[in-house]
Amino acid sequence: MPESSAGGGRQAARVAAGILLTRVLGYVRERVFAYYFGNDSIPADAFRAALRIPNTIRSLLGEGTLLGSFIPVYAALHERTDKSGARALAGAILGLLLLGSGILALLGIALAPAITTVLAKGFDEPRRQLTISLVRILFPMTGLMVISAWCLGILNTHRRFFLPYAAPALWNIAGIVAMVTAGTWLANRALPLDAQLHRLSLALAWGTVAGSVLQIAVQLPVCWRLLRGIPLRFSTAPEGVRAVIVAWLPLLLGAGVAQFSGLIDTLLGSFTGPGGVSALGYAQIVQLLPISLFGVSVTAVSLPELAREALGAAPNEQLRTRIAVGFRRIVYFVVPSSLAFIALNREIIGALYQTGRFTADATALVGNVLAAYGVGLVGQATVKLFASGFYAMRDTRTPVKIAASSLVVSTGLAWLLMRWIGAPGIALGSSLGAFLNTSLHLYHLSGRIGTVLRGPDWRAFGIALLGAALAAAAGVGGAQLVTGLGPVPRGLLVLAIFGVVYGALTLALKHPDATRTWQSLTAFRAS
Repeated sequence: MPESSAGGGRQAARVAAGILLTRVLGYVRERVFAYYFGNDSIPADAFRAALRIPNTIRSLLGEGTLLGSFIPVYAALHERTDKSGARALAGAILGLLLLGSGILALLGIALAPAITTVLAKGFDEPRRQLTISLVRILFPMTGLMVISAWCLGILNTHRRFFLPYAAPALWNIAGIVAMVTAGTWLANRALPLDAQLHRLSLALAWGTVAGSVLQIAVQLPVCWRLLRGIPLRFSTAPEGVRAVIVAWLPLLLGAGVAQFSGLIDTLLGSFTGPGGVSALGYAQIVQLLPISLFGVSVTAVSLPELAREALGAAPNEQLRTRIAVGFRRIVYFVVPSSLAFIALNREIIGALYQTGRFTADATALVGNVLAAYGVGLVGQATVKLFASGFYAMRDTRTPVKIAASSLVVSTGLAWLLMRWIGAPGIALGSSLGAFLNTSLHLYHLSGRIGTVLRGPDWRAFGIALLGAALAAAAGVGGAQLVTGLGPVPRGLLVLAIFGVVYGALTLALKHPDATRTWQSLTAFRAS
């Protein structure tokens, strides 16, 4: 059973450790970005928009869709004594992914001006021209990142969880090196500031592509050993390929809905003036930390096991129990993150980004966007777990229908709220749509396998919410007492108060995951 499986907890911890390493280096990368580009410079907006566009294709062909369609089929074939079927499937899927992403990358390079005009229509001409140049550099990254997503699927199924989530750290390191090297070189040249920043953004784009190469270079050898060679084929003939494609198409539509939502955010952000797109990007990076660290780590470990349990005896109860435990574990860490984003957003953003050209005014704007994203954080972090329940049952259509209906609501709200409060309104509309999305997933999943969340699960949620609310109040009080400190020490002190209060309260109220976390920490210290 999931709760008694210490192995599941250790595997989730490995995923979380890999993600934490990546996110810490990602934060360093973003702080360097903030130092050089600030929030409202032309390269800041242009790079955010340019990176969004190829990332859309990466998500459509890669981890956004591949894991839900590929892992269940590959895991079933891998359970057989003869592994040749699983190996053939892996090679064929990789071949088809490379073919599709390569064609789309070439189209993206050729159509960069038209794509930029449509998706960043509110940009002025200098921002538009730089975005076009950056899109052309970054588009080849899509094929490389799709290979990385394929590696993640293989490694997860073989229960190798740390490497695929730590490998993107190299992507961040390459970006850091590119910015620091180019920034140091340009500082010694007699160039206007605008020209320096323009060249620096191009150097960052090339460094980002190089980071993608490094990211797959550390994963492919392990996949090669696990598969005993990769039989690359551009064919749908091997067993399971058609099943993956049939499952993938609805997922493609679902991911298309999610990516379309992100593109709409970029489009709307381009109409909010200088710094709008960039502010959304800075806040989204902070927002993604708890989602990736806790939501993705639990879901990544759960999906292969859910796929196996869906084939066993009493599958509904096994699925329900594993999903309920996953929800409780995610919520224990994400609820306090949500309240911290809402109540302590300026302290968080100031500590993370306020340096160089990133001013106090930028901190205020990005902080407001982060608070708006905090409203929907629980929905964003848990929706993939609930969707995994459908994927395990080979139902990829229901999540698409739910996501599409939620997108309509989210887009309408974002447009209306943007007209009232600017960039934070876009984030708030997205958050409200996320709550609707995850609520509908939970409702329909409960209709399929029985009530997913029961009394003990809601009690644990209530403890987490109460603890987070009181911790947020303590953090706000602490922030008022240390207004004279600089952004970094002030942020660290306030978050320390928040964390200690939350941990102490949930431990005193006997939240299962507070107890489990404390026992893990004390056992580690004793060892």
